[in-house]
Amino acid sequence: MTKRALISISDKAGIVEFAQELKKLGWDIISTGGTKVVLDNAGVDTIAIDDVTGFPEMMDGRVKTLHPNIHGGLLARRDLDSHLQAAKDNKIELIDLVVVNLYPFKETILKPDVTYADAVENIDIGGPSMLRSAAKNHASVTVVVDPADYAVVLDELAANGETSYETRQRLAAKVFRHTAAYDALIAAYFTAQVGESKPEKLTLTYDLKQPMRYGENPQQDADFYQKALPTEYSIASAKQLNGKELSFNNIRDADAAIRIIRDFKDRPTVVALKHMNPCGIGQADDIETAWDYAYESDPVSIFGGIVVLNREVDAATAEKMHGVFLEIIIAPSYTDEALAILTNKRKICVFLPCHLTLKRLAKWKQSTQAWLVDFLCKTKMWSKKVQLTGKW
Repeated sequence: MTKRALISISDKAGIVEFAQELKKLGWDIISTGGTKVVLDNAGVDTIAIDDVTGFPEMMDGRVKTLHPNIHGGLLARRDLDSHLQAAKDNKIELIDLVVVNLYPFKETILKPDVTYADAVENIDIGGPSMLRSAAKNHASVTVVVDPADYAVVLDELAANGETSYETRQRLAAKVFRHTAAYDALIAAYFTAQVGESKPEKLTLTYDLKQPMRYGENPQQDADFYQKALPTEYSIASAKQLNGKELSFNNIRDADAAIRIIRDFKDRPTVVALKHMNPCGIGQADDIETAWDYAYESDPVSIFGGIVVLNREVDAATAEKMHGVFLEIIIAPSYTDEALAILTNKRKICVFLPCHLTLKRLAKWKQSTQAWLVDFLCKTKMWSKKVQLTGKW
């Protein structure tokens, strides 16, 4: 019996080559909408989805795969005669491979001019349904949500005529992580739209940004995950311009320094920090003088530390920092001359693309099997409002 694959994707990267190899292995391919157009134009023979369902795609593509002929073909257990008989009685042909990736909801809501209607229209319904059906029946069905897995699937099909159970189970796990994260983003978007500050459920999703060489100590494993929508002024949203890969402790220190400088946006300010403790803060009418003040606060402790600035780094400031051993320099921008000076000494330079803000930020503390959430104080404490008790 000829095996059948269903391909319906938004990210077309690598799909033509994948489909061509499937055809060489004797597979039939069912496809939808834009995916079918791409494959047909590349000379890959495909079966239209409406030839399988008996219904045309309708409602601007909202309804095309939500049909028993699709989900019956995905969910039928091959080890149960009753399932196979039900498929036969209802003229449902089995589907052995599903390749689906979802409407770009995240990319859509990140657009500065996105409308609510655009966001809603980019909520995929049929895609997650097919992925979940195939993943549930991974004992028999191979499901692919990530183009990075095309090669391993093709290799196993070419070598053995089918994928291994271990591969199908691994791909199913990836699908459930993917759809859970997708739904979490949608939930977060709608929660923000209605202004709900204390939802009864928190749906958090984070992406692996970087495996760490080690954790807080050399004997510990560690990884760096970033919020799926890292829109805040943070180390997770920054771009590294130069230097070696950031370490676990680099990231902790950088985060602490950025949290401090968030409170100083009106005047040029420099914060120096080492081992999670500030060792100097300077503020002036220009960034070079602010650096001088921060450095002079403690010229010993700043050695090997992190510096964050809230203004562009110019050549004069870079020359002064060039003479001090610093692990990381963080700034909203650098002049070409400044970057040339700093990178010549292989300092780690980081670019923070977001503007400073006093937006209400959540602070998370982990307890056993739980999270405590509070919000950073927005009130600035100036010296004239602070009363010292005791002798200093």
